[in-house]
Formats: sequence, structure tokens, C-alpha cells
Amino acid sequence: MQLPPEIVQFIEDRAERIPSGELRQACAALSAHYRGRGSTAGLRLRPEAAAAAYLLMRFPATYAAAHAALAELKVRLGGVEPASSLDLGAGPGAASLAALAVFPQLTQCTLIERLETMREAARELLTGARFLAGDLNSWDNYPEQDLVIAAYALGELPERSRQAVLIRAWRAARVALVVIEPGSPAGFSVVRQAREWLLEAGAHLAAPCPAEGACPMPAGDWCHFAARLERTSLLRRMKAAMLSYEDEKFSYVAACRRDVPRAPARIVRRPEHAPGLVQLVLCDGACIRRELVTRRASLYKPARKSAWGDSWPPEYKPSGSLRT
Repeated sequence: MQLPPEIVQFIEDRAERIPSGELRQACAALSAHYRGRGSTAGLRLRPEAAAAAYLLMRFPATYAAAHAALAELKVRLGGVEPASSLDLGAGPGAASLAALAVFPQLTQCTLIERLETMREAARELLTGARFLAGDLNSWDNYPEQDLVIAAYALGELPERSRQAVLIRAWRAARVALVVIEPGSPAGFSVVRQAREWLLEAGAHLAAPCPAEGACPMPAGDWCHFAARLERTSLLRRMKAAMLSYEDEKFSYVAACRRDVPRAPARIVRRPEHAPGLVQLVLCDGACIRRELVTRRASLYKPARKSAWGDSWPPEYKPSGSLRT
């Protein structure tokens, strides 16, 4: 996954406005925050430096995760194209830009974001979008749109207010709601709880789940996927990283107003390859199980090409699938 060149240039231009020492400190503080999973409201950074660090460190990862999850939703919608979107806790608009890339017929984007520095950056990236200032508890009702996205937003909220925000988000979604959180035990816990609440509200699951029953992921494990993204040279310097890429681990759930065809099963771990053998870890909706595909099996070649996050058996080859 590569960000569009104009977005890369925008991020680097913003980073260049901040003295290198201050930018490095802001990037380090932001990384520590995400490792500790605290609230971004607790970060004590100059707003301009915090925004530049977020654009550099988190914007590409958020874009990649949102693009992957939304591409899977697009397959499940079967030709239905949302015309409008609502981005909750939008930051500088990474999820909205991913939505526009996946659903080019989107003509109306609304973003809710509490920080002016983030809204100001998003205005430059999303000309013509509508912006609402405030946190997610500022409204009794969100404006109704076809597609609602809560990317890395619910986990930032106190647990007591998450359900109310999710209920408002679902009420606003005319076609689908997508919730994305970090691919960690804590992030998956937020997604799993959202999944339960959405089912109680009468939502139909689209992805990644193959079924709408109780989640079969056992205690101590978590369902997550990975989106590989290219690191710019500036990002490598800020992270003191050697690799030219990184894998953004994320958990997600996509819910729809109408029932849609779901994957027969989902590959929930990176496939393991051995001579003449591929081992897959699958969620079939009822349990998490391992499947060994040998060279003699009819599905051996598809298994060799399969990737973490794919449907199994393979039904399709969507553009932007959850490949590492």
C-alpha cells in the first residue's frame, strides 16, 4: 500500500514546518501513547507539532487499515455504492480519503473532529467536505449518511460512553458502519464489544465474520489483520527504522442494514508454508480451526497464494484485500 503522492507531499510539507528536534520528540511521544493505549487528550505537545507527528506517524497506517477494511466491505455490498460518508473522530481525514479511494462515487463527506489543527489539515486534503467541531459526545444524533466510519475512535473514549456513541453511529448509518481499532488485545476487545452491541441492535455483519453468532475467538487470543504500507524516508528517520515498510495490525467489524453474503470462512493468521503443505488458521463462525492443504488437494494452488485476511475457500480476488 502506497499513499497517493500528493498526500505524501502534504505530510512532508507539514513536517518541515516543525523544528526537527521538536518533531522527533513529538513522534516519540505519539508512539509511546499508542503503545500504552492512553487517550490522545493526555498528550502535552504543541498543537502544530502534535498534528505534524500524527500526519507522519499515524495517517499512513490509518489510511491503510481503513482502505483494507472498506475494500472488504465493498466486496460484501455487491455493487451497492454509498454516496455519502460520516467519519467519527476523523483526525486529518485519513479514513475519509481511504473511503473516497475505495468508493469513488462518494459525493458527500462529513467529518467530526474536536481539534482545530486536525480539521485544518483535513480541509486541505478534503476540499468540499463538511466539518463539525466537537467530540463524539457533543451530539444527541449524528447526521445520517450512507457509510459511517469510526476508525481508532471508540477506543479513545471512556468505556462508559462507547455504547452511546456506537448507538448514535449505527442510527446514522443508512447502509453500513465500520469500526476499526488497533490489532491488539485491547483494540479487539473494543471491536468485539461493538460487534455484540451491533448484533443486539439488529445489524447484519458483513466482515470479517463468517457468521453472526457468538465470536468463537478464545480467551487470551484476538482477531486481527495486517495492512502493509510503505515507509517514506522521513518516517524511517523518525522511527529509526531500517525496513522500507511496516505492517499496521488492526481489528475491525463492518455491519450493514441488510443481510449480505459473508465469507464461508476467514483466514485469521498468516498462512504457514512447508514443502507440499500449507497450514491455514480459519474462523468459520463456529470455531477457530486449522486446515492442512496438501499438494494433492484441489485447493493447494489457491492456498499457496492465500493471505492473512482472505476468504476461504477463495471466492474472489478483491482489489485492496487484507494482504500483508
